[in-house]
Amino acid sequence: MKILLDIKDDKAAFIIELLSNFKFVKTKPLTPYKAGVLEGLKEAVEQVNLSKQGKVKLKSARQLLDEL
Repeated sequence: MKILLDIKDDKAAFIIELLSNFKFVKTKPLTPYKAGVLEGLKEAVEQVNLSKQGKVKLKSARQLLDEL
C-alpha cells in the first residue's frame, strides 16, 4: 500500500526519520515538481467526479482549444 502524506517542511525530517526506523516502511520524498503534478491530477479527478454528479459543467474540448 502506498500513502501520500502532506507534512509541514519543519516537521518532515522528523517524520521521515520516524518512518525510516520501521523495517517494513520505505520512504521516498517527492520532488516539488512531482508533488505539483499529483496535486493537479487530484484536482482534475475531483472536477470529473463533480461533473458526473451533475454539480459542475466542464468545458468541452472545443472550448478549451478555442481559448488557445
